Amino acid sequence: MRALICGIGGQDGAYLARLLVGKGYEVWGTSRDAQVASFSNLDHLALRRSVTLRSMAPKDFRSVVSVLYECEPDEIYFLAGQSSVGLSFDQPAETLESICLGTLNMMEGIRLLGKPSRFYHASSSECFGDVHGAAADESSPFAPSSPYAVAKASAHWLVHNYRDAYGLFACSGILFNHESPLRPARFVTRKIVAAASRIAAGSDERLVLGRLGIVRDWGWAPEYVDAMWRMLQAPTPRDYVIATGEANSLQAFVDAAFAAVDLDSAAYVDSDQALFRPTDLAWSQGRPDLAQRDLGWKAQYKMHDVVKAMVAAETANRAA
Repeated sequence: MRALICGIGGQDGAYLARLLVGKGYEVWGTSRDAQVASFSNLDHLALRRSVTLRSMAPKDFRSVVSVLYECEPDEIYFLAGQSSVGLSFDQPAETLESICLGTLNMMEGIRLLGKPSRFYHASSSECFGDVHGAAADESSPFAPSSPYAVAKASAHWLVHNYRDAYGLFACSGILFNHESPLRPARFVTRKIVAAASRIAAGSDERLVLGRLGIVRDWGWAPEYVDAMWRMLQAPTPRDYVIATGEANSLQAFVDAAFAAVDLDSAAYVDSDQALFRPTDLAWSQGRPDLAQRDLGWKAQYKMHDVVKAMVAAETANRAA
């Protein structure tokens, strides 16, 4: 089996590559410029020599078709595109183009080349918007409230349309927040864990965050990429919510991170309105019952497990 991972340099792309290589796949991966990309996550997982890397610009249809023609993949995982909710308010056009046009070009390429590749699209829990304390499942309505969420929702419906109109084996994983030590420092979870580790090591800094009362469903990224793979092994394509089913506030995440290094977060953390987003979801939580029933997938790591694993990795990196 040959798999193509678009966006292989990111957190999910690297963990997915590790999973597929371990299953005996021939793994290809793309980045917009594979010649200069660092692929530090692949290096961290000792995978650089185990994958074939190519440059591909998802917004450029000729670039997409060229890679699809050369690779001839059995499975395609489209994880590329602008991935920050906060940044999407500053770069709305880039966000919509990279996500929507990229998804469209991939499916058009599959359709026109005629090879029965199975296609996975990384949808997002942000599509649901604020669920007001109720866990969202596959039947919950979309109410996107950021340019990122609007882009993901649009791409989600494109996948649905191509599946119905052209019979493509195409599905969307509606993934809720999932973290790991490979998260970039600009993501709030890594920012929290890194600051707690530095302060425990003697730094006199204070951690400044936005809204601490927001509630999220945090899972473990290596488990979530397994759900992606399972979706493409199913007999028929459909969309699945992937989540832990557990909701925790950002304050609880902060408290857990500082407790993991034997500190009280109240002494080191501030909330600053200047960091508030124009809109931010008060409550985001998933109900992954369908994935457990159809795919046999269930999250083993909950928020406190994720925090402990991230803190342990951060502490080990500091000691190295």
